[in-house]
Amino acid sequence: MNKKILASLIATSSIFISVSVAHAEESLSPLPKISDEWRFDVTPYLWGAGISSTLFYNDRYLNTAKLSTSNVLGDLKSGGMISAEAHYGNWGIMGDLVSATLQTTGSNTVVVPTRRYGGVPVQAADKVTMQQNIFTGAATYTVLNNQSIYLDGLAGVRGIMATATVALNLSADGVSAGAVDSKSVSTADPIVGFKGRYRIADSTWYIPFYADIGGGGGTTNMTWQGVLGVGKTFEKWVDVSLAYRTMYYDMKGDGLLQKTTFKGPQLAATFKF
Repeated sequence: MNKKILASLIATSSIFISVSVAHAEESLSPLPKISDEWRFDVTPYLWGAGISSTLFYNDRYLNTAKLSTSNVLGDLKSGGMISAEAHYGNWGIMGDLVSATLQTTGSNTVVVPTRRYGGVPVQAADKVTMQQNIFTGAATYTVLNNQSIYLDGLAGVRGIMATATVALNLSADGVSAGAVDSKSVSTADPIVGFKGRYRIADSTWYIPFYADIGGGGGTTNMTWQGVLGVGKTFEKWVDVSLAYRTMYYDMKGDGLLQKTTFKGPQLAATFKF
């Protein structure tokens, strides 16, 4: 009899624990709530963006400006990445900053023919450095908010300041010579888009998404950006997400970044106040 009573108590306790956990999951929603009070989000993140670019450099096109995602930590010399939002009711503002210096090096040996020695090996080393600051700022308005989805429309501006520096060094028979050249671009473009979250099965898991498109300012023909991933809310004040992010720039004839794609995984932690 005692064993039956003990088994009944354990089964009852398990039911209560399951109900309590389910209730906690239900009450802890990853979707923001609209209210007539200020709320703030701050999101530091790491974006392992590989770069594929055609540079317009000294009146000619260079198709070799590639920094791979797999080597991005080795290519990243310095940088900082952060975004923030402030909301009151349906209205809000947002800002996103990507600041990074990426660098890649290469070398090869070229045999220069000569009459006297037949050929002299020349060591050619090059170093390409990309310094970039990308800022996106926008006003937002919540157009949809229920228990499954949160959606903001946005309109704003994205600005980019980029500098490409090419350093070349030639050495042969203990004698070396070098040259350094650089080119910069700075432009700001209007953008429109949307962003939000989709809650997965009424849980604390969610799908973050973002998209914008714009152009026409400065030297830009078109720019767009997209983010899609998965995240989880751990407490009311923090959640973590892993996403894939792509940003594209197509500039006019004399723009430095002719057709440039930044893309790669992004790991972020959002702190809510």
